[in-house]
Amino acid sequence: MNVLIADDHAVVRRGLKQILLDRYPAAGVAEADNAQEVLNLVCEQHWDILVLDISMPGKSGVEVLKELKKLHPKLPVLILTTHSEEQYAIRVLRAGAAGYITKETAPEQLLTAIQKIVSGGKYISESVAELLAANLSVSEETAAHETLSDREYQVLRLIASGKTIGQIGRELLLSANTISTYRARILEKMGMTTNADLTRYVIENGLSG
Repeated sequence: MNVLIADDHAVVRRGLKQILLDRYPAAGVAEADNAQEVLNLVCEQHWDILVLDISMPGKSGVEVLKELKKLHPKLPVLILTTHSEEQYAIRVLRAGAAGYITKETAPEQLLTAIQKIVSGGKYISESVAELLAANLSVSEETAAHETLSDREYQVLRLIASGKTIGQIGRELLLSANTISTYRARILEKMGMTTNADLTRYVIENGLSG
């Protein structure tokens, strides 16, 4: 089994690799710490599964996922992130992820998730299943944040965390002008006028953390 682990924290990659090799000593496990390296490695060789973090410098994991689904639609992708399920699970599953687990639960769920996905299935926890069921039963009115692009959603959460335009730009490797443009689009789409409005929305809808 060939596994590619994509995360910008070396200690996380080493921990995941050790968990895998303890169970599958003969597995081929490679690492990537940024989006471009992921895309290059996927193009260079065959992988049975990609374990992908959402938060990486430059392109987000969600953007990488969507790009991979166009280039290599059969490659199974397991999302592994610090973000709670309420924040990203439905969004990434819609984008084509084969599973979603948090880093907090990774030691217990990683091997089970990989086994199921490599066998052709999908892996979601009970709480994600409940989220999906609740999402299906929601009325036809779409939540305001669901109208945002993946990058806009990412910027929304960073604004709500209290970060400045400059700080967000440095974190995402984008100019302050670009972040200001995203902010303007977010405010327009959500029918709001201030960062305080956005922050209140994020908190009230359980999107922070």
